[in-house]
Amino acid sequence: MRIEKRLPVPSGTKRAMAWYATPTEALAGELQTDLSVGLNADEATRRQAQEGPNALPDAPPPSLLKLFLSQFSSLIVWVLIGAAIVSGLLEDWIDAAAILAIVFLNGVLGFVQEFRAERSLAALRKMSVAMARVIRGGVLQSIPARELVTGDVIALEAGDRIPADVRLFYTTNFQSQEASLTGESTPVHKQAERLDTAEVPLADQHNMVFMGTVAVSGKARGLVVATGLGTELGRIAAMIQKAAEAERAETPLQRRLEQFGQTLLWLALGVVTVVFTLGYLRGEPLVEMFLTSVSLAVAAVPEGLPAVVTITLALGVTRMAKRHALIRKLPAVETLGSATVICTDKTGTLTKNEMTVTHVIMDNVHFEVTGEGYEPSGEIRPSPVSHSPSPLPAGIHHLLTTSVLCNGAALRQENGVWQIIGDPTEGALLVAAAKAGLTKDELERRAPFVREVPFDAERKMMTIVRRTEQGLVAYCKGAPDVLLNRCTGRVTLEGRTEALDEAHRQLISEANASLAQQALRVLGVAYKPIGQPASSDEEVEHDLFFLGLLAMKDPLRPEAAEAVRLCRDAGIRTAMITGDHKETAIAIARELGLHHDEGVALSGAELDGLTDEQLTQRVECVSVYARVSAEHKLRIVEAWKRNGAVVAMTGDGVNDAPAIKAADIGVAMGIAGTDVTKEAADMVVTDDNFASIAAAVEEGRGVFDNIRKTVHFLLSCNVSEVLVMLFATLFGLPLPLLPIHILWMNLVTDGFPALALAVDPKAPDLMRQPPRQAQARLLDGGRLWAIAGEGLMLSVIALGAFWCSLFMWKQPIEQARTVAFTVMVAAQLVHVFNCRSDRWSLFQMGVTTNHALIWAVVLSVALQVGILTIPFMEPIFKVAPLPIEDWELMVAMALLPLAIVEAVKWFQRRASARLQKSQGDQ
Repeated sequence: MRIEKRLPVPSGTKRAMAWYATPTEALAGELQTDLSVGLNADEATRRQAQEGPNALPDAPPPSLLKLFLSQFSSLIVWVLIGAAIVSGLLEDWIDAAAILAIVFLNGVLGFVQEFRAERSLAALRKMSVAMARVIRGGVLQSIPARELVTGDVIALEAGDRIPADVRLFYTTNFQSQEASLTGESTPVHKQAERLDTAEVPLADQHNMVFMGTVAVSGKARGLVVATGLGTELGRIAAMIQKAAEAERAETPLQRRLEQFGQTLLWLALGVVTVVFTLGYLRGEPLVEMFLTSVSLAVAAVPEGLPAVVTITLALGVTRMAKRHALIRKLPAVETLGSATVICTDKTGTLTKNEMTVTHVIMDNVHFEVTGEGYEPSGEIRPSPVSHSPSPLPAGIHHLLTTSVLCNGAALRQENGVWQIIGDPTEGALLVAAAKAGLTKDELERRAPFVREVPFDAERKMMTIVRRTEQGLVAYCKGAPDVLLNRCTGRVTLEGRTEALDEAHRQLISEANASLAQQALRVLGVAYKPIGQPASSDEEVEHDLFFLGLLAMKDPLRPEAAEAVRLCRDAGIRTAMITGDHKETAIAIARELGLHHDEGVALSGAELDGLTDEQLTQRVECVSVYARVSAEHKLRIVEAWKRNGAVVAMTGDGVNDAPAIKAADIGVAMGIAGTDVTKEAADMVVTDDNFASIAAAVEEGRGVFDNIRKTVHFLLSCNVSEVLVMLFATLFGLPLPLLPIHILWMNLVTDGFPALALAVDPKAPDLMRQPPRQAQARLLDGGRLWAIAGEGLMLSVIALGAFWCSLFMWKQPIEQARTVAFTVMVAAQLVHVFNCRSDRWSLFQMGVTTNHALIWAVVLSVALQVGILTIPFMEPIFKVAPLPIEDWELMVAMALLPLAIVEAVKWFQRRASARLQKSQGDQ
């Protein structure tokens, strides 16, 4: 089949050419690239400018106009607009204009809140960038997948999400899951050879992998043949209508709030009916009572609460991002605050993920490796040092050479920083060899790659066959116990080969156990000259010559132990899950303070011996799991959930995805995590640090706490406004507040201060409180009574000021209403400081610790003073000039809420202290 030679470009909805039929040797020519070196930087830049980014178009963001108009879609807003229309028909133009102006300002406030939330979430989505490993200019590097172009040579391995349509030219045990594209439920085995058939269905193109599918096993290399809309996925995406705005998921908290608001609305309508009926029977003007009743309905229901919740969640998500926790699913913010168990991986999460070889054992002689991290500075010397031969023995050189030639990682220096591309364990071997002067580039030049038998969980070893001057040689590394069973010979320190007898097997096994007990990861290294190509992988990996042991340590993160302690103080259990030996896992857990004498550690084999019921009974006692599989992790999560726990599960590998998906909060590692794991997760930890998970739990608790503060504040203010009007009507008093006053309070006291509570600093004892129950009500009985009491307090203060002005000082009704109106505004602005904590005094927390709240109150006070002192505002807001004695009264009464609530908190703390003392004495 003749294929026209051209540079492919994205082709919209057109199907790409038959790359599966192109012979391997012709691929580079067709795509004008080099299979071993890849594209150079200039050519890649030119192609990217021509082809555009390797990405599918995002759904269009919501229209700003639609976002603005959506603020006026609630029933309450239309009731207000109806009230303005009625006022206009009655030629009360000032009231009509004022109501519409405040409705408009409320709409603007909601629009700004939602716009900021959308922008924050959009910025966070951009942070989650899919990466691809590509060879450019002969160097393996990791780049954003959107920068791929046709002709790029990419490397793939298990767990990777395929970033483009790729024609494979090298595979080893490579399989991909293509269910999302073809409907094929089982993984598809891939090959590098061309397909002879002219027309091959997509599901049968076994030398192709496609954007959006997932690599599930093995390794492969291939050429990018289509990007973006030119891919098979892009062709499908182009046929899907994207005009409709994507529906945003509503969080459970928002649903609870809306249900709560609807219940409150019916209660408010009952109160409004009573107020309207009594006012009408007393002879109050019908229009005025109608407007008052409508205003009361608005005052009673915090219609702006869903928008406040959205901005609170968005701000919390942004704060989490600054602490290296990227929230992918908004409900996770709520769930994090109620987490009771964190099942965490060890490597890279509790540790630094900078594996460092610390010991080498060969021929029963121990060598110490100095230096830490990825910088190849240090030396390899016998322990004790006094017996140090110089130079290093030939056997050690052989061992280190094997560890480099059986290695898929790369050691690079970028901007003065040494980095590992690939597996950290393999990287540690490269660093150790570099300390002895052995570099991978030079060794691979003398021993070219032939084929690979990749690592898998069943064999627990890997092998790479290379062509050397002595012929084909298999270089192997893996778990020492597994590797030792496949060895029949050994290499001495001087480099001689001899039979491996039982005594030396025992010495190697004892050395391995001794190193493992020191919390070290141990790898065995072996080799085998095979002369001619072996007929099978099994044949290659038998009758090996054992070289020695390499022991390495992934040092603990300095903040990990403190983060574990913080979680323990917060009532959160931490369980460590690792693939290491049980002894290694226990040693590290002890160092972290996770495992004590009364604790239990289980291995994967021991888990297999437990039924689900037995595991459910024992899971609360187990702090360490070692040598576990994906199935084990899933069982652990499900056992905790059966006990009623709220489980956060961390992971980085594709095998972690089922457990992460099953957990209440799935947490993926941002650096080491595979794309599959990140997709399954609710949260991505961008620095792979356990302390970031603990910080995210703290932020989650803070977000829920701040939402509860906001609800508490808004409802107590709304209740006070309703009670003022209800009591005045019941006691036959003139109406203390007019509709315009209530609407203004909704904007001033329910707007800016409520938003400022969303960024209130966390309480000092937030992480010393037990986790809240997942199904706990937003407002429990105690808090509802507090809201009712505080609403009553505020209403009594406002009515007291109204009574003093009207009856004691015999001031006109306009002046008395102005006093009541201003006292209510000021008292609510002071009351917002009470709502910062139900346990701590304001002075314990610090008056000025929430700068946003201070500025919100200052702004609200300035606006209130403005409408009282600017002459043209008087007829609009129906206020009157006030003498100095009224100002003194307003200041004194406005401070009463703070004094009363502080006194109540003081008595509560005294009572709690007495109760604790009496319990201690008993």
